[in-house]
Amino acid sequence: MTPFDMIKSHLDTAVPFANHVGVKLLEIADGTASAELDQRDEVSNHIQSMHAGAMFTLGEAASGAAMAGALAPVILNMRPVAAVASIAFKKVAKGKLTAHAKTSQDGAALMAAISAEGKVAFDVQVDIRDSSGDTVVEMTVNWYVSANR
Repeated sequence: MTPFDMIKSHLDTAVPFANHVGVKLLEIADGTASAELDQRDEVSNHIQSMHAGAMFTLGEAASGAAMAGALAPVILNMRPVAAVASIAFKKVAKGKLTAHAKTSQDGAALMAAISAEGKVAFDVQVDIRDSSGDTVVEMTVNWYVSANR
């Protein structure tokens, strides 16, 4: 089992709300991650498209997985907090959605900042696409990561 597989397994249970919504983490690597969410009644809105809150949860989960992947060697000793998020809804979203997240810096740079400063803040860009490959949501999550307190 790779460190990324261990992180995925941990995140699958560490964030009960994302699990409750139905987010499935697909893969995690150094600063990247993908996740998916199937549309069903519980995550739909009044116009039978994906609810904005469900899409936010999908994007935030993917961003957290990318953040954890970038910091894989030290993540269990860190306290990550999503500090700021922005979301832009680009198209009505229906069906299965897939989120692709990427950190603004690679893991080595982020770990160097933590080593030097004891903390780091950085953005994770998220692109959420429908089954046709069209972008339905663009999202940025700023993560603040420090040593466990």
